[in-house]
Amino acid sequence: MNKGMRGQFDLKGDLAGGVSVAALTVPASMGYGLLAFQPLGDGYVSYGIAAGLFSAIVILALTALLGGAPSFMYTPRSVVTLIMAAVVLEGVTKGPAAVVMGGDVTRRLTLVFFIVLLAGVFQTALGALRLGTFIRYIPSPVMAGFQNAVAVLIIVAQMHSLLGIPQSVPLSRLGVSLAKIQPLTLGVGSVTALVMGFGQRLTRRVPPLILGLLAGTAVFYALWALGYGRYLGPTLGPLPEALPLPRYFMGFGSLLADRALWPVLLTLAVGAFSLAIVSSLDVLLCARVMDGRTGERSNGSWELVRIGVANIAASGFGAIPSGLNLGASVANHRAGGRSRLAAIIAAGITLLTVVLLGHLIAFLPRVVIAGMLFVVGVQLFDAWSLGHLAKLFTGDRAHWRAMGLDLFVVLLVATITLVFNPVVGVGVGLAIAVLSFLVRMSRSVVRRTYHGDTVRSRRARNPKLMDLLGERGGQIVVFELEGPIFFGTAEGLAGRVETAAKADARYVILDLKRVNELDSTGARILLQIHERLRKQGGHLLLSHAHDGYLVWRVLQDLGVAGALAEAGQFDDTDAALEWAEDRLIQAGEPGDALAEEVDLDRLSVLEGLSKAECAVVRTCLERRTFRAGEIVIAEGSAERDLFLMLRGTASARVDLPGQGRQRRLASFSAGTVFGEVALLDRQPRSATVMADEDVVCYVLSEEAFHALGRDHPAIAITLLTNLGRELSRRIRRANLMVSELER
Repeated sequence: MNKGMRGQFDLKGDLAGGVSVAALTVPASMGYGLLAFQPLGDGYVSYGIAAGLFSAIVILALTALLGGAPSFMYTPRSVVTLIMAAVVLEGVTKGPAAVVMGGDVTRRLTLVFFIVLLAGVFQTALGALRLGTFIRYIPSPVMAGFQNAVAVLIIVAQMHSLLGIPQSVPLSRLGVSLAKIQPLTLGVGSVTALVMGFGQRLTRRVPPLILGLLAGTAVFYALWALGYGRYLGPTLGPLPEALPLPRYFMGFGSLLADRALWPVLLTLAVGAFSLAIVSSLDVLLCARVMDGRTGERSNGSWELVRIGVANIAASGFGAIPSGLNLGASVANHRAGGRSRLAAIIAAGITLLTVVLLGHLIAFLPRVVIAGMLFVVGVQLFDAWSLGHLAKLFTGDRAHWRAMGLDLFVVLLVATITLVFNPVVGVGVGLAIAVLSFLVRMSRSVVRRTYHGDTVRSRRARNPKLMDLLGERGGQIVVFELEGPIFFGTAEGLAGRVETAAKADARYVILDLKRVNELDSTGARILLQIHERLRKQGGHLLLSHAHDGYLVWRVLQDLGVAGALAEAGQFDDTDAALEWAEDRLIQAGEPGDALAEEVDLDRLSVLEGLSKAECAVVRTCLERRTFRAGEIVIAEGSAERDLFLMLRGTASARVDLPGQGRQRRLASFSAGTVFGEVALLDRQPRSATVMADEDVVCYVLSEEAFHALGRDHPAIAITLLTNLGRELSRRIRRANLMVSELER
């Protein structure tokens, strides 16, 4: 036994789990086989029973050997079986296939199992192409509508057996068949359904499915013994074959060789694709539920390959398709099954049941199976949509529009499924899913918009320049984008930028940090935005353009990067904001306001001091220069000097742990001060300050500051007041920026 088969090997637990799975699977598989073959008529009942049991045997064994999540039990499923029945009805019982096949039972069965083969091929392809993730995106209302319709169809399909009517009749003609109803048959079915439905309240040691089967069968034969046999429905009848053997593979070849059947096979392929879609989605949803219960993390795409290959193999054995059975999987896990040996044991017990007890299965009442399927149908109704409906009429109606839209989709899909057939319902559901996806994706790609008068770069400037940016910063607008920029969203973005440009925005920054895709249409529209702004004297700037490799390649390949050149591309939005602010300052200030040295007397920290007092402060200052790249302040340093910037720029940075890079906290330009925090709280330096270019500054040492406070307390108080005012300005600006960014 290999490592994958062993898992968390526990023979006792796996044995208990396998027995539990078999106990649930045998009766359910017979019912689902009966449901799948019901469109073929009463003459195929025994074949349906065998096909359901063979599915459990073959697929349980094969999925265990193929690997995958050890707790997953693959057996016949209600939703999958009903789609199978719909495809059989439309593709085999009706239309050209019925004429071509005539009364040839073997050929008709081969055609039925060929559907299983095609569905397995499609399902394997979906998994191999890793399309399982996309199938999960089908909206909940679509699945709920389909699930509710399936529940109704399963219930309706059992009505003639429950009522004792010899043949299946549509609901519209049920009234004329009331005279044929057998009350005792209905009673047996009701007992089966009630015991199964309330079985957990009676005992937890025996599964409700087994309780219902035993109770219904006991009542049936008790009435038979009392002489009421002619008032009861039929039994299942003998199984056609005792062992599952690969007898249909040769028949599949003959179907493909017969060119007259190709139109029929094409019709079956369409139905098989719908069957594969529904079955795959069912597997993925159930896998998600089981992962939550067991704490495992399954591979959805591999599970689709696993069950697809198993369904392909099972078709040759004359079996209906299977899916991930939640009830059996949970029962196995609760019983202690932890490896794939449990599935092998369950398959073996099911095989022994067919071989040793096959003659007894023939005596099971058909109405008992119908009663069990009736409960399955009731339990299949989607609780989410029913809860939605209850809230709409009795609960909180704050979101009644969204609820109403969801319920409309549920009703639409359910109605189409019921009026036409489940295959059409699947097609409509997929169409609604695609439409819903396009609508969601076409929503505005703009996550947030803000202007440069409220959100500034991290560069600290003297108060005069900050006031200038407060007045003219509205000419800078930042669009934070999110999601894909493609044909459905790019035009909306262009409209937003055009509106901003008409409102006097000259610098438009597009933050691409959260953009995950850019197509050719989106790139072309970015070029159009750039050209329109350029003609109006504006600038288009891109930030985080290099973050996403695929997005950056599209920007390069389609000429956007070349059109903007390096001057229009920035590593982050802060750098783009700073560039735009510099251009606003240069346009609004005569001379070179960014490069000229600021006179010491114009510094805000000396505001309120007389010329004589400024002269006193000058005697305490030391003029220093730093070359570009030179460290002005080292993080962790115990020095507490105060720096007054006269020329150049310097930036405060901190190391990012484990990333090998730094983050800029703030930049200081001429007319600003820094280093005041350590001077005031007497703590080590919290960041490194490095000169971005040649820097000229005055330094007030801690000793000089204390001497100034001792000898000239009024001057020291004024300095402290001005420092406090500067800190207050920074805090207010930070609060304003946080408020703007949180909107």
